[in-house]
Amino acid sequence: MTDHLLRLHGDVLAVMRRGPRNFGKLAFALAEDEEPTDTEQGGFRDRIAGAGPGDELTALWHRTLTGWDLAEQADWSAAPPRTDERRADTYDRLGFDSGLRKALDHAVPVFKEPGPTIISTTPTSWYSRETAAVRSFYWTAYERLLRQKNWSDAAVAGLDEASHAVVERLADPTRPDAYGARGLVVGYVQSGKTANFTGVTAKAIDAGYRLVIVLGGTLNLLRGQTQRRLDMELIGRENILRGADPDDPEALIGVDYQDDEDWPEKFVSHRGRPSALGAFDIERLTTRDDDYKSLATGIRALEFDKQVRTQPLHAPDNLHRAAARVMVVKKNKSVLSKLIKDLKKIGGPLLSEIPTLIIDDESDQASVNTTDPKKWEEGKVTRTAINGQISQLLGLLPRAQYVGYTATPFANVFVDPGDGDDIFPRDFLISLPRPTGYMGVQDFHDLDRTDGSAVGGAERAHVRSIRDDEQDDRLSEALDAFVLTGALKLYRAAHGVPESHFRHHTMLVHESVRMTEHAALALRISSTWHQAAYTGPEGHARLAALFASDFMPFADEGLPTPASYEELKPHVSRARQLINSGGTPVLVVNGDTERDYAQPDLDFDRTPHVWKILVGGTKLSRGFTVEGLTVTYYRRRTQQADTLMQMGRWFGFRPGYRDLVRLYIGREEPAGRNRTVDLYKAFEAICRDEETFRAQLARYATLIDGKPQVTPAQIPPLVSQHLSWLKPSSRNKMFNAELVEIRSPGEWVEPTAYPTAPPELRHNTEVWRPVLDLLGPESVTLGHGAGFEAQLGALDHEALIRILCDLRWSAPSNFSPHLESLLAAHEHGEGIDDWLVILPRQRSSRRVEATVLGSRPLSLAHRRRRRGAVFGAIGEPKHREAALRIARGDAGNGADDGTVASLMRERRGVVVLYPVVEDEPPRISAAGAIDPAHLVMAFGLVAPRSSTGPRESLVRFRTKDSTREDLAIIERGTDGP
Repeated sequence: MTDHLLRLHGDVLAVMRRGPRNFGKLAFALAEDEEPTDTEQGGFRDRIAGAGPGDELTALWHRTLTGWDLAEQADWSAAPPRTDERRADTYDRLGFDSGLRKALDHAVPVFKEPGPTIISTTPTSWYSRETAAVRSFYWTAYERLLRQKNWSDAAVAGLDEASHAVVERLADPTRPDAYGARGLVVGYVQSGKTANFTGVTAKAIDAGYRLVIVLGGTLNLLRGQTQRRLDMELIGRENILRGADPDDPEALIGVDYQDDEDWPEKFVSHRGRPSALGAFDIERLTTRDDDYKSLATGIRALEFDKQVRTQPLHAPDNLHRAAARVMVVKKNKSVLSKLIKDLKKIGGPLLSEIPTLIIDDESDQASVNTTDPKKWEEGKVTRTAINGQISQLLGLLPRAQYVGYTATPFANVFVDPGDGDDIFPRDFLISLPRPTGYMGVQDFHDLDRTDGSAVGGAERAHVRSIRDDEQDDRLSEALDAFVLTGALKLYRAAHGVPESHFRHHTMLVHESVRMTEHAALALRISSTWHQAAYTGPEGHARLAALFASDFMPFADEGLPTPASYEELKPHVSRARQLINSGGTPVLVVNGDTERDYAQPDLDFDRTPHVWKILVGGTKLSRGFTVEGLTVTYYRRRTQQADTLMQMGRWFGFRPGYRDLVRLYIGREEPAGRNRTVDLYKAFEAICRDEETFRAQLARYATLIDGKPQVTPAQIPPLVSQHLSWLKPSSRNKMFNAELVEIRSPGEWVEPTAYPTAPPELRHNTEVWRPVLDLLGPESVTLGHGAGFEAQLGALDHEALIRILCDLRWSAPSNFSPHLESLLAAHEHGEGIDDWLVILPRQRSSRRVEATVLGSRPLSLAHRRRRRGAVFGAIGEPKHREAALRIARGDAGNGADDGTVASLMRERRGVVVLYPVVEDEPPRISAAGAIDPAHLVMAFGLVAPRSSTGPRESLVRFRTKDSTREDLAIIERGTDGP
């Protein structure tokens, strides 16, 4: 039966390519005789309000409204994307009444998760939404495939926006003069970056790019994985077959994927040869099994048919009718040499006409020049092999656009921006948002907790120490957890969870980089496995105890979980069989060659079920996706943050089993003769570094007067380092830059790098001591609800500056950029008059109070340093909230409005003091005093908005550029130097 309402709405929405328009008028004009015009919208409202799961009309509007909600460019609305205001503008344009709006808001809530963060030199305009809609053959096919794979509307719309943001920052492929943009896209480890660059490739070739070179890692396996993804999701069956009859076995000889269990059903179909459907074909210059060797048909492989031979290829009449060429090439000196040699044979005139896109996957690996500039011959840059070959490619192809992809961007942003032939992202840097359903840092680390000694919810649920209370190695327990989680996956598959979620089930053991140690470890695991007695009473008793203590308490209530081990027990035997298939549960993956990757049991694409324990080192990190990873046993150390982050294979998508994920990680791993390191805290430190990097990018991405606050060349100083022994990247990749100032009006600033030496602690306490006399003797209540008690005082801005300048730090750079902004507050805005000082007081009967240097009793806060001399979070959320409201002039609607309002001043900031003790219990004398040498006078502050002008850039950098070696460049924002 025809759904007339659905058909009408589909026709109407198809007309709205430029954005929402009056729905009633279009429905009246487009309705067929048998279709309801529904100009009063009553039938539509009732249909949406009563729709059940799977209703196609609701799904249509879900896709449409979500796309409009997320659109970064919307000339029909001044409201920002992902807001209720944007949705209201949409409804106004559509002419929907309040009843229909309410029904749609219930069925399709506004998607408010953050979008991509974009740092760009200048906004571009050649690739508008209208332009993209006119030519969208391959993007439409890719989008259709993603929906068939059950991607949500928000996920598809988000990918659409993020990939559009990349393509619009490339050069117009039809522009007469050649320009090669350079950009970088930053994702998360195992978070779907391939999906993004597949979307970018689809949109780019639709727009006119006719040669795509994907640099697909440094291993054949990784290159082949990338080739398969592009073939499956973008290039498609018809372009792979190239006219061969899929039902003729002889015609399929030499056509790859005939042994792939996903062929042809899961490969995108264009429903005919694209060239026969009014589009253009894609010719593959590499295949799944064959890297670039040489142009198989000679130079003719890159000869493009021109409709108008007197015009260059990039002329629109020629470009949009020519076939595209795609190759996926390994980052290997020999392979790239062959490609460069062939391109040179073709010659400059033809190459200069080809709009080219170069995508560099894992662009901080092998691509960055790591030679020492001090050893270069004068006036000549010496490059490493791969970096030099990429530079040659960019030189041979003047219209080549370079886009790097990585989850660890530090090495890329440290590239010398003055080297015009290198890969520095001079034109744009885009940070992708954390995808919905992604299991990342927040799922393993409790970054907001203030008590460093407490175990947070994320750590409690997923993280286990390598050692137990008796200091025994817990490897055998980790193996038990692997068997148990395999059985739980089988149980869930038998109770309605899609079996595809559990096709692979893996455990990763990563202890060392040494191959001899891998072999010994594999032998130990195998021995432990065969002695575990998983099918006997002892093994079942052990698994039952682990299930009750470690999995039942953290089970996802929304997923099937057995009420007892007896209910799970029938699945244990099957899990053991799958893991032990082939006679061994262990696969070793290491070595200088790739023979270990060729193991059939490690092929996640062609093997139906990979249920194995993988033992290895570096080869199991960068770019290699360990499918189905559920249990990790990690003890490997490194001194580079980006290298360590790439080893975090436990980050990723875990549909149907994220509650089962367990990380066994070393908390006291040897690091020299007399030192140990906590690898869990090391990961937390670099996660904080990366989150700070992303947060600052998001903050400075907003344009001021149509101009960017920062350009990609100013990104390097935003990189932070929390651990002294863990550098952001290797030393030979680090760019020389210094962050001079961060202006943070209306934002909470919390220094954490306080000194450890008693004389310096005493000095700081003495510096703050006069402020304590300014505090009133009586406490007041601040905050919502019960709030908190605090003593209050005030001091003028100059007095606070004198105090802050006199303080001593374990790492001065932790606070100096903020201090610089306070020193110059009068230069950039109206200035600061005074500061409200808040000293929180504890109410608990267990509170600890003491006097210091003759002061009144102070409430002491207990905090622990989490990384050397650096504390974790010091301030408490309720204190931050009150400080922010007062400094921002936000009285709110709480019961304390009168108190808050009375404390506000036009040019007043807020300082919250925390007398912090590290000893437990603190060393307090019989007289109730504490030695100032044992007290950390910590604080957090919020500067008023008057400290900077409304158009001021919020950052200031001093950076060195190789083209201006004798000059330190100070970027002062829109007002100039």
